[in-house]
Amino acid sequence: LDWWQADRYCEQRFAQLLFEPQDTEQDSFSKLLQSQHIRGSVWLKERDTVLHKTKRRRGHTVPVLVFKDKTDTKYVKVLSDFPELPAVTACAHLQWDTRTQEIATIFSYAVPAFINEFQLRGFVDEEGFVRFALIVHGHHSPYLPVFRADGQWHHFCVTWQQENGTWAIFADGKRRASASGLCSVGPSAPQAIFGQGTFIIGQDQDSLGGTFRAKESFSGNITDLHIWQKVLGAEQIEKVRSCWMVEQDLVFGWSSNTLEVESTVQAVTTQLLCPGPVEECRVLEVGSRGFSYASCLQTLPFICRYSKDAYWQLKRAQLESSHSLASRVNTLAVRTVIPDSVFTSDVQDMNLSVALDALDVLATVLREGEMPMLEPSDLLAVLQLLKQVSDIEVQEGDELEMLEQLGQYYIEITELILEEQNIGTWSSISQVIKGPMAVVELCDRMVSLLVPLLTAERTKITIQHRNVGLHRVTVKNMWFGYGSLQRCLSGTGTSAVSQDMAASDREQKFLSTTVGTAVISSTLLSDYQEISTSVRYRLQHRNFHVFSLFLLHVSPDAGGMWSTAGCSVMMSLPDSTACFCNHTTNFAILLQVYEMQQMTTKEEFTLQTLTFIGCGVSFCALIATFILFLVVRVPKSERTTVHKNLIFALAAGEALLMFSELAKTNQVLCFMVTAFLHLFFMAAFSWMLVEGLLLWSKVVAVNMSEDRRMKFYYVTGWGLPVLIVGVTLVTSFNKYVAANHCWLNVQTNVIWAFVGPVLFILAVNSFVLLRVVMVTVASARRRSKMLTPNSSLENQIGTQIWATAKPVLVLLPVLGLTWVCGVLVHLSIVWAYIFIVLNSLQ
Repeated sequence: LDWWQADRYCEQRFAQLLFEPQDTEQDSFSKLLQSQHIRGSVWLKERDTVLHKTKRRRGHTVPVLVFKDKTDTKYVKVLSDFPELPAVTACAHLQWDTRTQEIATIFSYAVPAFINEFQLRGFVDEEGFVRFALIVHGHHSPYLPVFRADGQWHHFCVTWQQENGTWAIFADGKRRASASGLCSVGPSAPQAIFGQGTFIIGQDQDSLGGTFRAKESFSGNITDLHIWQKVLGAEQIEKVRSCWMVEQDLVFGWSSNTLEVESTVQAVTTQLLCPGPVEECRVLEVGSRGFSYASCLQTLPFICRYSKDAYWQLKRAQLESSHSLASRVNTLAVRTVIPDSVFTSDVQDMNLSVALDALDVLATVLREGEMPMLEPSDLLAVLQLLKQVSDIEVQEGDELEMLEQLGQYYIEITELILEEQNIGTWSSISQVIKGPMAVVELCDRMVSLLVPLLTAERTKITIQHRNVGLHRVTVKNMWFGYGSLQRCLSGTGTSAVSQDMAASDREQKFLSTTVGTAVISSTLLSDYQEISTSVRYRLQHRNFHVFSLFLLHVSPDAGGMWSTAGCSVMMSLPDSTACFCNHTTNFAILLQVYEMQQMTTKEEFTLQTLTFIGCGVSFCALIATFILFLVVRVPKSERTTVHKNLIFALAAGEALLMFSELAKTNQVLCFMVTAFLHLFFMAAFSWMLVEGLLLWSKVVAVNMSEDRRMKFYYVTGWGLPVLIVGVTLVTSFNKYVAANHCWLNVQTNVIWAFVGPVLFILAVNSFVLLRVVMVTVASARRRSKMLTPNSSLENQIGTQIWATAKPVLVLLPVLGLTWVCGVLVHLSIVWAYIFIVLNSLQ
C-alpha cells in the first residue's frame, strides 16, 4: 500500500505503522522479514515528527477538450470579456500527444492592434521533454523544458507582469523557468496586455479569431483552464494544482457554458484525480538496514506493530468473545459488516452508500438495548467500523441527504457505546484504546466529512443525539455531555493527573477531580483544511462554590490526558469560565473538589447575607463615629488620631467588601477591587498594631517624644501596607486575583502577603493584651485593698473578674483579635458564623 493507506490500515487494527527498530530488535526483525520474503524497502513511521497529510487527493469531475490530431479546423473559443491585464496568470491540466514533435499552440490571445498579444507554445525535444515558450506583445521567451512527454496529465501555470516584464512557468507545482525583461524594453515597455481580445484554445491566430494552420495546432487533451488578472504565488499555484479554486481576481473560470466548441472537437466529462502534494515518507532498506525517503504515494510492503500489552488484550478479547453483536449485525445486513477478528479482516474501502447501510444496521442493533453490556470484542469492532467510516472520502455527486444521515447515525452510535453499562468494557480494553477520548477524535474526523453540507444557503449544521452533538459553521465545534464522558473517564486518564494536582493543595482534604463541562472540539477550516489558530470562548460548567480551575486540551492518543499548555483563564464566574488558548484542539474545564467546600447553597446564602448586614451596620457606625470625632471637637491626642485612621481604613475596606461581588464580571475592575481590599484591610490591621503599640506605650515607659511617635505610627499604619501591596503586585501580577472572587488567590503563595502580616500583628497584639490585662488586674487589686480593705473575698474576686473582662471585651475588637476565629473555620460551619458576626461588626 502507499504510506497513507498503510498507516490507516494499521490504525484501523489498533496498531501503529512500524517505527525504526532498536538495535536489540534487529535480529528478530530480520528473521521476520526473511520469513515473509520481503526485499527492498518497507514503510516506517518517524518517532519524533508527525507527518501531516496536508490535502486529500480529490476526485474531480471536469469537462475535458480532446484535440485529436493536428488540424487547421479544431479550435475552442472562450466566450468571456477580457479586461486590460497589467499582470496575468493562466493555469490548466494538460495531456500532451506524444506522437507529434512539431510546435503546438496551447492557447493564443489576439487583439486588433496585435495578433500575437499573449500566447503559449510548446514542442517535444530530442530528450523527450515538453518545452514551453511564452509570447507577450509579439516578444518571445526561449523554449525551456517543463515536463516529460509521457502521456500523463500534467499541470502548468504561466505568469507575466508589466513591471520589469517578469515571467515564470510552473509545472506540477514546481517553478521550471523564470526571468525578467520579457517585453520590458522599447516602445511597448509600459503597456499592459490589451483588453477586449479573442482567446482561442488549440490554435495560433494569424488573423483576429481565425486563419489557423495545422502544423501550429495543438494535439492532446486540456481541462481546468483558469485565467487571473494577477500573478499567483507559489502557494496559490499549489492550491490550483490540487483543484482548489482561487476566486480573487479570476477573469475566466473553466466551464462548458463559457466555451464555443468547434463541432469536430470532442468535449467529454471525465474523473480527474487531482495531484496530491509532493510528499516524502521514510523507508527502511531491508538489505542494508539503512534509511532513506520515498514518495508517499509509492506502494511498498509495511509492518503493523503492537505493544505487547495491547496485543495480548486484543487476543484475549477475541478468544473470549461470543461474537453475538457481530452475528446479529451481519445477519440483519445480509453481509459482513463487522468481521470476527480485528487482526485478519480486510478493512473494506467504503463509499458513502456502504457506510450508511453499515451504520444504519449497527445503530438498529445497539438501539434495541437487549444487550445489557457490550463485550470487549464488540466495542473494539464498533470502534473499528467507526474508524473506517471516518476515513471515507466524499466524492462530488454524492447525495447530501445520505451524508447528513450518516452523521446522524455516527453520533447516535457514539452516544450508545458511551452508555453507563459499558464503563467496565472501556476499562478492560484500556491497553488497546487508552480511553473514550479516542471517540472524540473519531467524531472530530467525521465532522470534516460533513463540510459539503455547508452551502451559501445553508451556513449551519447541528447534529445531536442526547448528550453528544456537533455543530459546524466556519469553526467546527463538537461537544460531549459531561455525563457521557465522565463515566468512562473516571477509570482512565484522569486519575493520575488528579493526584498530581491535588498534591499542590495539602491544607485541604482532596475529594475528587471531575470534568465540569462538556468536552468541546474546536477547529477552524479553510478550503477544507484545518488551521490551528488562537481562540477565545466561554464554557458553561456546573456551579461549584469553591473549586480550582484547570483549562485543558485533550490528547486522544493518550486516551484523555489533560494539559494546560497554551491556555489561560480570562475570567471565571460561578457557572461559566471565559478562556483563551493559542491553538485549537479539544477543551474542557476540570474541577477539583475539596472537603471544606461542601457547604449547601442555603448555608452559603446565609453567610453572604450575614456578611452584608454586619458590614452595613458596621460601616454606618464607623461613619457616624468618624463624624462625631470631627464635629464634637474631641481634644486632639495620639489616641483619637489613631482611632480616626483605623476607622477610615476599616470603613473603606468594608464598603469595598460589600460590593466586591458586583465587580466579578469585569476583569480589570475585579483586579482593582482586590488590590484596594488588600490595601485597606492591610492598613486596618497595621492601625490595629499601632493601637497595640500605643497601649504598650501607656503600660511600659517609652523614651520617645509624642511627635516622633506619630511619625512612626503613620509609617507603620500606611507605609507598611503600601509597601506590602506594591511588592506583591510586582512579584505576582499574573496570579494575584482568585479565579472566582475579587480577592487574593488562595491557590498560590499570594495569600501569604495578607495572612503572614496579619498573623504577626495578631501575635504582637495578643502579647500586648496579656500585658495590659496583667497590669489592669494588679492595679484593680491595689485599688480594691486601698478603698475597701474590709470587703469580703467574693466582692474582691468579682472586682478582679470585672477588671479582667472589661479590657478584654474592649480591646479584642480594637486589636483585631476576633480574627483568630478565622483559623478555626475549617473545623465547623459554626465557626464560620462566629467569624463573620464578630468581624463584620468589628
